[in-house]
Amino acid sequence: MGEKAIEVMSDKYSRLFADYAHQIAFQDLPSRTVHEVKRRILDSLGVAIAAFKEDAPKAARSYAYAFPTQGGATIWGTPFKTTPEIAALANGLLVRYLDFNDTYLSKEPLHPSDMIPGLMALAEWRGSPPANLITAIAIAYEVGISLCDFASLRDHGWDHVNYIAVGTACGASKLLGLTPAETESSISIATIPHAAMRQTRVGELSMWKGAAAANASRNALFASLLVSRGMTGPSQPFAGEMGFFNQLLAGESLNEDALRPLQEKAPPTRVSDTYIKYWPVEYHAQSGVQAALLLHSELEDSSQIQDIGIDTCKASYDIIAKDPEKWAPQTRETADHSLQYIVAVALLDGRLTQASFSRERIMAPQVGELLRRTSVREDAELTKAYPQSVPNRITLHTPDGHKYMREVLCPKGHARNPLSDEELVSKFRTNVEAWLTPKKVDRLVELVWHLEESPNLSELLETMYI
Repeated sequence: MGEKAIEVMSDKYSRLFADYAHQIAFQDLPSRTVHEVKRRILDSLGVAIAAFKEDAPKAARSYAYAFPTQGGATIWGTPFKTTPEIAALANGLLVRYLDFNDTYLSKEPLHPSDMIPGLMALAEWRGSPPANLITAIAIAYEVGISLCDFASLRDHGWDHVNYIAVGTACGASKLLGLTPAETESSISIATIPHAAMRQTRVGELSMWKGAAAANASRNALFASLLVSRGMTGPSQPFAGEMGFFNQLLAGESLNEDALRPLQEKAPPTRVSDTYIKYWPVEYHAQSGVQAALLLHSELEDSSQIQDIGIDTCKASYDIIAKDPEKWAPQTRETADHSLQYIVAVALLDGRLTQASFSRERIMAPQVGELLRRTSVREDAELTKAYPQSVPNRITLHTPDGHKYMREVLCPKGHARNPLSDEELVSKFRTNVEAWLTPKKVDRLVELVWHLEESPNLSELLETMYI
């Protein structure tokens, strides 16, 4: 590709992301970044295995089984191999399905670990050293999270997974050893033909809620692999007349300062800013769960709650409370995105687990009755506190006239209240204990903590066989 062709296709943003991805090497990563990437990998493997027998992952796996590929990428939990793109879809859906993987909240929310399965699939297929995978993941996080600080997609009706595509394309291009110009083409092909709409997360939610990010990652792998064979992408993908910014951001004022560390080629650190979930629900509800469990421990009889009032911030209200479907969820995907349902079940049961979203629990008359005595409203002070904190306040009354109130700002697992390594491993063990032997669990933990010392990903993936 000649210099003149490069100049025509470039804009300053695609060039910025591509140059950053090309520049960063494993030796540039701070030791904390390496450790935090490994923490996100371990957490992703755990939530994926926990979702293995759920409906949407089974559907994606069934699709993958039609495309066996010798020397391909592994479908997690099985010895089956398929193309890297299909593995990215099937494994990405596993990670996302329980809504239990990591989160970042800013102008735009994101689940950055949605990028890990696709990059692992590509690294396995290519035979990349795990140190290269760690580098690619760190780069993908840096780009994706910076974009969340840069501009909001959901304010304009577009889905956050568009940023997953950009970050994954940067990481995939790094794994494939693409030039900066080729990386720009990868980013362009990953985004321009595949703009994802926010309708995925509106109203009654379907299985696709858990698949949208995996699909964005698949698109990024497809783009990067195609470019590695000589394809070029549309010019000026971000700043062009019909490009990303004009179409998806509708002239929004952009926070250019958010991209300054990328311009300065600063070592990746943003993975440390993400939050590892302690409960399997949409992140804005995490503090609601914690507050509800504290209240449950104070009540003599949680079945005697007279009414519940939930005060929350605007982002939380808009994303997981305002839709009519949130008051009577019919699917798991809607229930784990319903603040009022989550709080009601946590108050009644004194726990919030995968079983809290079974069909039987969702449809239980006791839960429906309590939801009819629940109110949710935006509180201006809590909105001011967001996104530095992710606040919820719960107030409830009992028939004997008692009032109980709990407020949580930074729930367990938040970047300001992080899980320790021991707590993270405990979460992992809980997620996988029904599927893997204790010996396998111990070996997986050891392999992840020493991932960069392994020659490849083979033993890690084989140890995950269910």
